[in-house]
Amino acid sequence: MSTAYELHEADSANTLAQQLAAWVATRLADDLARRGQALLVVSGGSTPVPFFQALCRQSLDWSRVTITLADERWVGTDDPRSNERLVREHLLQGAAACAEFVSLTTVDETPSQGCSALEARLSALAWPATVTVLGMGADGHTASLFPVADERVWRQWAELPTRCMPVGAPAEPNVPVPRLSLTPRCLLDSQVLVVHATGAAKWPLWQQAVQPGECHTLPIRFVLAQTAVPVHLFYSGS
Repeated sequence: MSTAYELHEADSANTLAQQLAAWVATRLADDLARRGQALLVVSGGSTPVPFFQALCRQSLDWSRVTITLADERWVGTDDPRSNERLVREHLLQGAAACAEFVSLTTVDETPSQGCSALEARLSALAWPATVTVLGMGADGHTASLFPVADERVWRQWAELPTRCMPVGAPAEPNVPVPRLSLTPRCLLDSQVLVVHATGAAKWPLWQQAVQPGECHTLPIRFVLAQTAVPVHLFYSGS
């Protein structure tokens, strides 16, 4: 198992958000200069809100940037639990409003029913992603890849050739609604991976993740269990 990663620390969550926004914007600008387009994958939850607010103020040709999500809760886009709503309210603002946003929802009743259409939608994007920004839940989940008791389930997820997959509703305290998640394969289809984590409890969890162990019990480990994609941890204890 590889434990190689680059650590970026800040003394507050807001300072960390500013640093991450500038760092991501530099990589997006570099990819715009090199490829003429850039693809950014972001995560939901409360942690990325100040990052989104700082990123949308960065000077970029946002019209050539495509943004999508690492996962989505299967709720309406006007629902307070919607990751898409979070992105639209905090990232797709100002100059960044002209970025192309690729939704991970459909009008279908379940993620399983919508998965085929979303697979086609995702496959049309300009992979590899320029940057993929992941979070890390208190249980070690990332995207909607939650801990599972059976290692075979994780192996099936890791071996999926698709870009997305339906996920059942997780247990509380996670939001207990069905999900649509990018697969491990798709999340690793990126030029660089960022884990954005804040709070004192996240540091011992990360230290646990860098130790040898199984990905099915601590899914964030899959980020560190590969050597093809550089990993950066942006962390603040506050």
